[in-house]
Amino acid sequence: MRYASTRGDGTLRGFSDILLEGLAPDGGLYLPTHYPKVDAATLARWRGLPYADLAFEILSLYIDDIPPADLQRLLRATYTEAVFGTAAITPLKRLDDTLHLQALSNGPTLAFKDMAMQLLGHLFEYELGRRGETLNILGATSGDTGSAAEYAMRGKRGIHVFMLSPHGRMSPFQQAQMFSLQDANIHNLAVEGVFDDCQDIVKAVSNDLAFKRRWRIGTVNSINWARLLAQVVYYFAGYFQATKSNDEAVSFTVPSGNFGNVCAGHVARSMGLPIRRLLVATNENDVLDEFFRTGAYRVRASAETHETSSPSMDISKASNFERFVFDLLGRDGAAVARLFGEQVPRQGGFTLDAPTMARARGEFGFGSGRSTHADRLATIRRAWQQHGLLVDTHTADGLKVAWEQREPGVPMLVLETALPAKFAATIREATGVDPEPPAALKQLESLPRRFTVTPPDVAVIKGYIETHAPT
Repeated sequence: MRYASTRGDGTLRGFSDILLEGLAPDGGLYLPTHYPKVDAATLARWRGLPYADLAFEILSLYIDDIPPADLQRLLRATYTEAVFGTAAITPLKRLDDTLHLQALSNGPTLAFKDMAMQLLGHLFEYELGRRGETLNILGATSGDTGSAAEYAMRGKRGIHVFMLSPHGRMSPFQQAQMFSLQDANIHNLAVEGVFDDCQDIVKAVSNDLAFKRRWRIGTVNSINWARLLAQVVYYFAGYFQATKSNDEAVSFTVPSGNFGNVCAGHVARSMGLPIRRLLVATNENDVLDEFFRTGAYRVRASAETHETSSPSMDISKASNFERFVFDLLGRDGAAVARLFGEQVPRQGGFTLDAPTMARARGEFGFGSGRSTHADRLATIRRAWQQHGLLVDTHTADGLKVAWEQREPGVPMLVLETALPAKFAATIREATGVDPEPPAALKQLESLPRRFTVTPPDVAVIKGYIETHAPT
């Protein structure tokens, strides 16, 4: 299996090379040259496999430069009951005959990002050890990616993490998770701006090839294909739990700001998993909902990016969206380069024509919906009153869209993206109930914190890396 850039760079690379690289040299994102197809016999063989073994079957289709025994060992070390609290790893919570929540938030940071990040930590350490190299990870987070990355990478040999987050725009729990870490290889930089400023800095540094090579810069954001690939597994796991036979179809509703979570569903569907619809649920920062409704992809400026009660989706420039558009446009790298390399920076977006959008909704199964703070409160309250279930604010965005758009007789799986304790103030506002964090994290917000406030300046971030990265 080889990987190529969404923007047309013709150099094909292996999995282990792009694992450490992040963005392609032309600024594009890596995708496999094709999606392996899974037939009915293979689905039948996979049904009932333990999660780690299912992950091995799927990832083996995309990774051929890590010996199978090593890959299987890494996966079995990652997806354990000890780490994720249940042997099922991503169990379903049934709400009624067709509606389910898929629990993805039982990992160490209580967010779905752990599903991929825990594996990434093992893969990075393995590959760096094999090469005798070190890596400086530069990432951006709107809340959950940062803590998931830091908990996965803390203490890992040969790895330093430099994580950018929007200063003051994460929940108190999210801030405490990241900033309380005292490990010498973890560096938290609170950027005076919004998430998109942080993400733009990461891309700018990654596009400076000389700096990137000199300081061995890698990424854990979902622009890293390995992270997205790990997320493909839970779509298969959810499907097997929600169905009895492989001639049934299901739909998924996915809270999504950066398009990585739902892009993994697009990959699973492209492989042949019987997914009828992929519904993208946004908050007030509704650039993705606007696109799927109108065909217009319109990036918002920082001043137009709302600060919401589902802050991990306070994003107006969806990085992984480029991967989907690449597939939607028939894998035309030159067209994608024009759209994302030229039109988005110069004009702030682009519009695709009606026939192309018909394919997005029909052939590719996409739909979307939007949720506001008032909707969030109503959804959290409804889930609590009707089902005795507390859900976090992002999962509530997904539930709201699922309740509106599910189809009779088609199982709908809503991806749970975080546990409610991470957003206690809104849960309390909706229900009057204080969500309980796990016992080990009850004192988290009282721990001392270590972080550095910086301006949204690429040169400042580069200078910090130069000063603090191991030489």
